[in-house]
Amino acid sequence: MNRPTRRLATAVLIAFGLLALMASWVQVVAADTYRLDSRNARFNLAQSGKERGLIVSADGVVLARSDPDPATTGAYLRTYPEAAPFTHVVGYSSLLFGQQGLELAYSDELRSRRDLTISDLISVILGRDLRPLNLQLTIDADLQLLAYQALGGQRGAVVALNPATGAVLAMVSTPSYDPGLLLGTDAAAQWQALLDDPNRPLADRATREIYPPGSTFKTVVATAALESGFATPDTTFPDPAEFPLPGSTATVSNAGGGVCNNGVSTTLLRAFVRSCNTTFARIAVELGAESIGEIATNVGFNGEISFPWTVAESAFPTAELSLDPAALGQSGIGERDVRATPLQMALVTAAVANQGSIQDPYLVGRIFDADGTEVEVTVPGPARQAFSAETAEIMSQMMERVVTEGTGRLAAVPGIRIAGKTGTATGEEGRPHAWFIGFGPVEQPSIAVAVFVESGGDLGENASGGSVAAPIAAQVISEWLNR
Repeated sequence: MNRPTRRLATAVLIAFGLLALMASWVQVVAADTYRLDSRNARFNLAQSGKERGLIVSADGVVLARSDPDPATTGAYLRTYPEAAPFTHVVGYSSLLFGQQGLELAYSDELRSRRDLTISDLISVILGRDLRPLNLQLTIDADLQLLAYQALGGQRGAVVALNPATGAVLAMVSTPSYDPGLLLGTDAAAQWQALLDDPNRPLADRATREIYPPGSTFKTVVATAALESGFATPDTTFPDPAEFPLPGSTATVSNAGGGVCNNGVSTTLLRAFVRSCNTTFARIAVELGAESIGEIATNVGFNGEISFPWTVAESAFPTAELSLDPAALGQSGIGERDVRATPLQMALVTAAVANQGSIQDPYLVGRIFDADGTEVEVTVPGPARQAFSAETAEIMSQMMERVVTEGTGRLAAVPGIRIAGKTGTATGEEGRPHAWFIGFGPVEQPSIAVAVFVESGGDLGENASGGSVAAPIAAQVISEWLNR
């Protein structure tokens, strides 16, 4: 055989070897990855009627289960007993529409392993239990229901965290829907109705939608000012009715158009308590985008948040704002280029509550088998220090003053020290978004909350964070601390 022929034969042999190796990889090693993909229609069909594991709340309320199908021996029907209040967390497992929420994120754990796949056959050989595993969430069912009811059908979200651990105590997005509607004989029509609904019930406003956070973002700006040494609570600033934005003809005004204090000067503390736009626009410009961006990034902006599903990325575009002082001034009051999810703003207030350290949020407290034996328990990872404990202590005091004498009075809970910050942000057609973030009790925080009401809710153009979101936060915090 001459040299060219040998080279050709070698190349063909290598090519066939690679093809055989790749075919073996796809059919053996990566088989389950492709087979279990929720976009695989054959997998969805195969799983239809199969038993899936329980999903229960922290206090044992069943949120999802598989019941025997009376019409078909050996088949199961997936049911969601608590329905709409838990939908955006639990999700659904549907033949037509795949999976969503925790049903998707933990699909492999929740599925029955009696499918005779290679991995299942190995499990049989090793004597493993083929029954599906079960999830116990960190969500408190009573708190979740109260948060859902407190929103009262308004478009919005509530997120409540344990600031010390990151455990999600409640996570509600409204309006919602009954996931059982997607499992019936008219599922296609129900799905289309949800798609056509102008209130967008399919939207997860807690984690997958971003909004201007308004004055709740002043918490980040004030933290940056304190942490960098730029200011203390007693540092004074000019107190005009309008702040002219550098390099622009535009100005920033306070709510109501008046001055913050006496028209001459005001302190950082008073500006924070009264939520003065002119002062915080000035602070943002003078402090600089880098200092604000550092704290924003430390608490989760401009990056991915570890969570069972992809969370929309909250944004403070530091580089762009460094080049545009006017935009920086507007962003310093939580407008213009700043965007955040309610989950992100809950993490901001949790960091203040937790002495400047931040924990990754999580929803599943433990996984257990069909006999109730724990298979896996979530242990909070090491906290990241977003800013110093000293700064957190000062911010806690300032946020408490917001509730006792400032814009957040309606977030007060009798007999309990509550800290918080209101926010009113640009919404649609003159209807502002209403925000409140807060935690309690101040001396030993066990709950951090973010409340968001889209486009002012029932109050519309007359809404503010203090009038709409703060009372909802008070109900949630009170339920948790007074039970």
